[in-house]
Amino acid sequence: MLEYLFNGPVNRLLFIAILFPFWVLLPLRAQEGPKVTSPTKAPPNPYQYRKTIYPWRRNITATIFWIGEKPSGRNTTSNHHSSWDGEWARNYGGYDDPNPEARANFAPKAFRPGLNSFYVALPYNDCLNHRLHRPEASRVVPWFSRYKPRPGKSTCKGRWIQLYHRGRVCYAQWEDCGPWVTDDWNYVFGGQPPRNNQNNKAGIDVSPAVRDYLGLKSGGKLHWRFVEFGGVPRGPWSWYGSNNPFVNPEADPDVAVVRRLYRYLEQKKLEEFRRKQAQAPR
Repeated sequence: MLEYLFNGPVNRLLFIAILFPFWVLLPLRAQEGPKVTSPTKAPPNPYQYRKTIYPWRRNITATIFWIGEKPSGRNTTSNHHSSWDGEWARNYGGYDDPNPEARANFAPKAFRPGLNSFYVALPYNDCLNHRLHRPEASRVVPWFSRYKPRPGKSTCKGRWIQLYHRGRVCYAQWEDCGPWVTDDWNYVFGGQPPRNNQNNKAGIDVSPAVRDYLGLKSGGKLHWRFVEFGGVPRGPWSWYGSNNPFVNPEADPDVAVVRRLYRYLEQKKLEEFRRKQAQAPR
């Protein structure tokens, strides 16, 4: 068949004439581009998480700790720094004196806190160091994929916690890791009992402000759960701190997610406009 088509100049011209439209259309089709303008997956919309309901951790033993606390007894850890803040006491403004006589308005009388005075510690750190996350973090931390953090940047620091004790409810931010262990994700995220055996199996440390608001004694029992910032009402936990989204909206990690989503949507609109321009008849 091919020999017949190429046999003689007339047949060769006929063969070229048949294929000519395809040669012309190929570059035009290439200019049209793919039907899907961008393979990039859309960033998550943080507003869809505002009403997320996390499970309660019930009847958990709570102990009191405070910024600037010195090591004592079996506790060999200084609270001048936290698991995520090497200048915790300095950034707070000083010693968070737990003495009730030295406190007013859920804060030390000596200074106005530079950070939220309502803080807690839970026994998990999603980071191994400032350059690396724990291998299970992306799998067990419920909000990890929402933020796509750079390696070593915590997605747990600053998360909001709701606490309940004898009919009173307050809110606080997760700002340190403990008590005693920092890798107990089965308890923090999985609902298992705390692995720690110290201090009556304590599963949470709370600040003096949380203690005073709840009327809690060290070693007392409480319930706690994670909450989204959009579900946190105003209260004394909204008064202080550059790390507090009530005071500093930039401290809300969802702000960065919203900006990323807006940039994505703008880029999609621009790509769609260019695609239609390329398809328009000239």
